[in-house]
Amino acid sequence: MNTSTLETMRTALRGPVTGPQDPDYDQDRKVYNAMIDKRPAAIARCVDAGDVIAAIKVIRDQGLELAVRGGGHSGPGLCLVDGGVTVDLSPMRWVRVDPAARTAQVGGGTQLGDLDHATHAFGLATPSGIISMTGVGGLTLGGGHGYLTRKYGLTVDNLLAADVVLADGSFVTASETEHPDLFWALRGGGGNFGVVTSFTYRLHPVDTIGFGITAWPVDRAREVLTWYRDFLPQAPEDVYGFLNIFTIPPAPPFPEEIHGLKVCGVVWCHTGDLSRFEEALTPVQEPGQPAFHFTSPMPYPMLQTSLDELIPTGYQWYWRGDFFDSIPDAAIDVHLKHGENLPTPLSLMHLYPVDGAAHRVGPDDTAWGYRDAVWSGVFAGVDPDPANAETIRRWCVDYWEEMHPYSMGGSYVNFLGEGEAPGRVRATYRNHYDRLAQVKRTYDPDNIFHANQNITPAAQPESA
Repeated sequence: MNTSTLETMRTALRGPVTGPQDPDYDQDRKVYNAMIDKRPAAIARCVDAGDVIAAIKVIRDQGLELAVRGGGHSGPGLCLVDGGVTVDLSPMRWVRVDPAARTAQVGGGTQLGDLDHATHAFGLATPSGIISMTGVGGLTLGGGHGYLTRKYGLTVDNLLAADVVLADGSFVTASETEHPDLFWALRGGGGNFGVVTSFTYRLHPVDTIGFGITAWPVDRAREVLTWYRDFLPQAPEDVYGFLNIFTIPPAPPFPEEIHGLKVCGVVWCHTGDLSRFEEALTPVQEPGQPAFHFTSPMPYPMLQTSLDELIPTGYQWYWRGDFFDSIPDAAIDVHLKHGENLPTPLSLMHLYPVDGAAHRVGPDDTAWGYRDAVWSGVFAGVDPDPANAETIRRWCVDYWEEMHPYSMGGSYVNFLGEGEAPGRVRATYRNHYDRLAQVKRTYDPDNIFHANQNITPAAQPESA
């Protein structure tokens, strides 16, 4: 990008535009995953929808590459583009709650922690992820699952409307009644269709929840997984528990004597009557005596921030994912093999439940392609030291490759990793892909928004 174009963009926007010569450039291009080292020609930090419109017009006029950044949590670093422009929504962090209507409207750069804090004041929440620093934008557009999913569905099941700047710079609101085809695609189709400058969500009564962690030594993973695969799907929807293989960190609430122990465990969230929480978890004794079992009532936002300090911004990450509808014995063998060989203390495997309320939405009602999935799995190599980048990547890829034959074929789009086969995006959307490609042709026929898990616009029909 030449100096003239950079100055044109700075003149057009109210927010700052950072270039490689500016002192804030290296800070502005940092993202959650320190394995990403991309160098945009400019980072346009948009303060409102007007800035986004102005930035898109300059980018189009100059034929520049474009990426969009919300919270900066994209594992493959899709929120940055070498030599192009990152439209950075991070200044657009605001939340407006309507407690009477039980809705919240949020800016496109809002993080989950902002949303949880604002809604908790009214005893309300909406399903989202499990790390408070995650941006609402990428999480929502990919579908969104977390602690409230079994009770209240996916994030997209609670999306009521979205304000969107399209590829031609125009501005629309998408909902069930306005641009319904776009609204359908936004609910799981990723960042393929425009820049979402605000989201409006349905809220639900959520205040103090029951929090728990149960952990067994990893060599008991066979017994734990055999029990978990039967227990969780038939448990009341107030009971949510994601299974994880991890190393006990040197931090509360874990006692010192188990610090560094590799474990197979479950993190619990109970949204029902707190007096019945302990009773609901009585079956955790069935796989054998846990090495650790902890329960406590907890404000929901506290649960949402509980992992933030363990895996903060700036570590090396490499992840891949898949959907699963069962956990066969042969898959348990794979979990045991790789779980016993976690390459670093922060590397992990999670199985997130995506059943319950998420299964009561029709398979074609949103772009989310796996309404019949029971778990969304992620395999993640994590470490602060760049010298270990290849070690964690190799462990993740090996684990995923051995587990993939037991999967449903596709992944939660936000868990697609760097360097995966081209067919993975189509597999992730299943029979929705062709419909998404038609919507893409309508709203972004030139594929301006391609720095994502990309859906190629459908070809124009030949003239009669």
